[in-house]
Amino acid sequence: MQSIHRYFIVYKPFQVLTQFTAADGKSCLKDHFQVPKDVYPVGRLDYDSEGLLILTNDASLNERLLHPKHRHERTYYVQVEGNFTEEAKRQLEKGVSISINGKPHQTLPARVKLFDAPPPLPERNPPIRFRKNVPDSWIAVTLKEGKNRQVRKMTAAVGFPTLRLVRFSIGKLTLDNMQPGELVEMNQKELYDLLFEGKAGKRK
Repeated sequence: MQSIHRYFIVYKPFQVLTQFTAADGKSCLKDHFQVPKDVYPVGRLDYDSEGLLILTNDASLNERLLHPKHRHERTYYVQVEGNFTEEAKRQLEKGVSISINGKPHQTLPARVKLFDAPPPLPERNPPIRFRKNVPDSWIAVTLKEGKNRQVRKMTAAVGFPTLRLVRFSIGKLTLDNMQPGELVEMNQKELYDLLFEGKAGKRK
């Protein structure tokens, strides 16, 4: 009997592995989210990154979202060390050279926005260590590719190390007002409209 497709969006907390099995004593998704056993994450978020993650047993969604030919946009809110500059913004928008598996990779052009004030995100637990004499900035980076630790490597390449990284959106699907550790179930039409049709919508 074919299983019914289920779709969940979650706000992955900081220092949680994007898998349902623990490793090296680290927290994993199973510690935070209760979903059917045949449900798995689509893509990944690094252990030290936070934010939007889709969990499903629909294998075709994995193909549609992650295959390079589709190039769905993903937006990350990034806290960087230092006063972010227009020159750094231009470099990221043009594309920079980073190392992927020991080989040079030229990133695709990105969209970059500098926030005037920190975006309204929940506090991280544990919080970023505050250093009075070291300024920081918040930027939004929108990509159409997702190489390993790409955003961190990109900001480092232009001289602004990443302090905190939150994936805010995939297509039109966003975290909205979700909190770390929160889970919302959606139906296929709701999710697919936001991911593939470009239609803005509200979660019920």
